[in-house]
Amino acid sequence: MAAVLPRRTGGPTRALRWGRLLLAPVLASLLLLAVAGGLLRAGLPVAQNALVGQAAAQHAALMICAFFGAVVGIERAVALKRRAAFAVPLLALLGGVALLAGWPQAGALAFAAAALGFVAVNLAIVQKQAAPHTILLLVSALAWLTGCVRLALGLHDDAMLAAWFAFLVITIAAERLEMTRLMRRRAAAQPLLVALLCALLAGAALSGALFGLALLGLALWLAAFDIARRTVRAQGLTRYMALCLLGGYAWLALAGVAWAGMALGFDTRDAALHALGLGFIFCMVMGHAPVILPAVARIKVQFDAAFYLPLALLHASLALRLVDPAWRGAGAALNAAAIALFALVMGRAAWRWRAMELKRERT
Repeated sequence: MAAVLPRRTGGPTRALRWGRLLLAPVLASLLLLAVAGGLLRAGLPVAQNALVGQAAAQHAALMICAFFGAVVGIERAVALKRRAAFAVPLLALLGGVALLAGWPQAGALAFAAAALGFVAVNLAIVQKQAAPHTILLLVSALAWLTGCVRLALGLHDDAMLAAWFAFLVITIAAERLEMTRLMRRRAAAQPLLVALLCALLAGAALSGALFGLALLGLALWLAAFDIARRTVRAQGLTRYMALCLLGGYAWLALAGVAWAGMALGFDTRDAALHALGLGFIFCMVMGHAPVILPAVARIKVQFDAAFYLPLALLHASLALRLVDPAWRGAGAALNAAAIALFALVMGRAAWRWRAMELKRERT
């Protein structure tokens, strides 16, 4: 979910190869444990052991700081093309491992170090390419660092969660701004976006209704000014991506309303956290993965209609989870199934592309 700078000859080819070999299994393991911990928190009878128990206790940190911190860190390291930048995802993964081992302070310090390194990486990118989207990526890194410092200081509160979510939300907003930079917009569009993101950061610091209202405003801005509202009329992968984006913006709007309700004392916490973390962020993952995975991991995929299955399951399962507290467990189980199904569809798409290439080589 990050902008990739123009390719240069050379680059950390060996580092990228070792990154795929060493980081990918750890990433997958952390995601599996984080999902298992989330299922346990939802009240499902998951096989309990020390690792799953720690994963349940540290669910948000594992998902946002360890998994997504490593994923976005890898993307930015590939963009910068400096081997030292790969220390960021490595530290994020080490932080997750430390949490699972029962060393919360060590994990918090590793996350803070990863976020600090991430700020340095984005500063270097801004020096190379000073543009609105790269500056926003730097702001997102600072938001992640703020949340990690709060964690290291023992401030495990909603302001910490809001800062972590701001990291991911601003990263996605920067990605969309970069991908649609050539699109003509009204003169007031960019100042309005800046105002909304300033409100988002201020709301994250206060973790109040302002944060929710800023999320709602950002959802409306994206729905109005993103190119997805035009490309949804296209075909194939382009239409699929547009549907992922527009669906994600709807969940972002709902998350904003729910977060504001939570701040005002209503029982909307689960809706606020999971409409944002699952509905918005995973819709963005599903939409961007077929494009970003080839750019980062050099694995090409063959798109087909199967990609719509996990997307539909994600929407349906999240709606089931949020419509009635009695269905929370069933919805959470289907949330996990949607993520697993997406991984299978991506693997199948990569295999189909490889099979097609081999067939071409033989002929």
